[in-house]
Amino acid sequence: MSDPNRFQIMPAPQKSTRIQQKNRAAILEAALDVFSAQGFRGTTIDQIAAAANLSKPNLLYYFPSKEAIHATLLAGLLDTWLAPLRTMNPKGDPLEEILGYVRRKLQMSRDYPRESRLFAHEVVQGAPRIYHALSTDLKSLVDEKTTLIETWIKQEKLAPVHPYHLLFSIWSLTQHYADFDVQIRAVMDAEDPFTNAPDFIDTLYRRLLTPT
Repeated sequence: MSDPNRFQIMPAPQKSTRIQQKNRAAILEAALDVFSAQGFRGTTIDQIAAAANLSKPNLLYYFPSKEAIHATLLAGLLDTWLAPLRTMNPKGDPLEEILGYVRRKLQMSRDYPRESRLFAHEVVQGAPRIYHALSTDLKSLVDEKTTLIETWIKQEKLAPVHPYHLLFSIWSLTQHYADFDVQIRAVMDAEDPFTNAPDFIDTLYRRLLTPT
């Protein structure tokens, strides 16, 4: 599902014309396709220009380099990626808050598979362009939420689990549906994996986290 608003982190100049705004959005949409399939190293400006139906000089009018396009995509992606975890409410029911987070992450894999693969490519390559954000913004948010989970466990509102590994398992399980989409659909044939995945994952984490 395409959401044009996710590319508003680095807006075009205020005096840009409608056609300039359209071309900028086309470049970012095309770049997302190419980067998510080829990774940063495998992508060229020529490939992005061709996918956007623009000439290379025209593309370079909007973005000076491949790095600039990639940075714009990653900036918007990181904010989107952190939003579901930020939404976890300390005052809510602990089990339902975590299950809600799981559902939001799975929904993101369904709605933003290319963004998930873009993120995966970057991390597999050592996260050279986003490591600072991972070690600061992401880490501080995860530390905050793991502390909250530990508090819920001490209050016996959740079964005892390692909070960091709980979050890691949620990330790996939910993002698998985007990053390994081809493999999943090859195995499941015509069945939509997202039809039964929410109930299965909900049951899995509900049984794991419900206090005994």
